[in-house]
Amino acid sequence: MGPDQIEAYFTRSDGSYLCARWGRPIAPVVFGVDDATLAVVKGAIEAVSQLAGHDMAETDPELGANMMVFFFSDWVELLELPDLDRMIPDIEPLVARLEAADANQYRTFRFDEGGAIKAAFVFLRMDEHLSAVPAATLALSQAVQTILLWSDTAFQDGSPLARVPGHEAAMLRPEISDVIRAAYDPVLSPVAQDVSHALRLSARIASRAN
Repeated sequence: MGPDQIEAYFTRSDGSYLCARWGRPIAPVVFGVDDATLAVVKGAIEAVSQLAGHDMAETDPELGANMMVFFFSDWVELLELPDLDRMIPDIEPLVARLEAADANQYRTFRFDEGGAIKAAFVFLRMDEHLSAVPAATLALSQAVQTILLWSDTAFQDGSPLARVPGHEAAMLRPEISDVIRAAYDPVLSPVAQDVSHALRLSARIASRAN
């Protein structure tokens, strides 16, 4: 993958470049699913974390859980969750916007003082479309989209996953795997706001391929 292609994954709709990775071990918690689905979701998060070479933990010393995944059937249900308004400011107008847009998913992040990711919140409204997606595919897609701060337009024209003949669940596209591994290179800063960062990612991907 060339620098221009990588740059597009982290260039936001306002034209700014921003790539951030987790600055602490990921401690996930999942709401609204049965035990079988819980295992699938946590398994996907663990698999993507291992791909990145990043640690997971049972708890975060500051937040308890720092990656929260919510499954539900209607956005209004979020307004009934205790203390969610403390974690997600302006939750009521946000829910109104998501309802108006007929959205079925939403992700938001929190960052530490250095700009690295310290928390992520994933909301999945299980409409007809999402309900038809295999649990493993849905879980992997969300894990990939929360392991890095991608551009808000990164996957509008194509999923980070690809269908494999003979398999029900989709697989992570190899070029996206390469970007994730490169972004977690310990030599690189956890946060980058200059497009030259895409050149460094491309160089690391190329060196692994040779």
